[in-house]
Amino acid sequence: MISIAEEIAVPSPPKRVWEVVSNPSEVVACINGAELGEAHDDGSFDGTLVVKFGAMKVGFAARVALDLTESDHEGRLSARGKDGQGGTRFSARAKFRVTEGQGPGDSRVSVLGEVQLNGRLAPLVESGAGAMVSRMTQEFSAQLIQRCAGVEVQPPARPAGLLGRLRAWWTRLLKRRQKPSPSGDFATEEAGNDTAQAQ
Repeated sequence: MISIAEEIAVPSPPKRVWEVVSNPSEVVACINGAELGEAHDDGSFDGTLVVKFGAMKVGFAARVALDLTESDHEGRLSARGKDGQGGTRFSARAKFRVTEGQGPGDSRVSVLGEVQLNGRLAPLVESGAGAMVSRMTQEFSAQLIQRCAGVEVQPPARPAGLLGRLRAWWTRLLKRRQKPSPSGDFATEEAGNDTAQAQ
């Protein structure tokens, strides 16, 4: 069994944080490798999650149910599913709550849950559960903070073509020339190295 007990500090008001964490599509957007599927008449919905364990990736499909208590900013989630090859089944339960944070306009998201696994991949998943939960919590926290602030996280843009690379190199060169070295001179040696590399 995998136990989850996490607290996430978010620099946004509880009302705004609740708007995000109570919306399945917003939550899924905060989880790398997760996708939202079909919604069902009973209020449940399908979802998929790809989890990385070292060099191996495992895909899970689940049926997810969400029960929300708006007045308390509290929710309960349950899920059942299996991996892509059907060799491992899992069930998960979690309770989350949004409360006021330490500072004005801040919030805290508390999550308590457990995941039970059965099947041939269970030992592998459970052995790497600590690192996996820690990594996913950090990624989720960063995405949640950005979404609550109204900013969508975009991957860093890479300069296109030769002109873009030259522009990026020139920008780095100018920044380095503006930094004084310990001896008081400008960092011309680093700039010279960049010039040599560019040629």
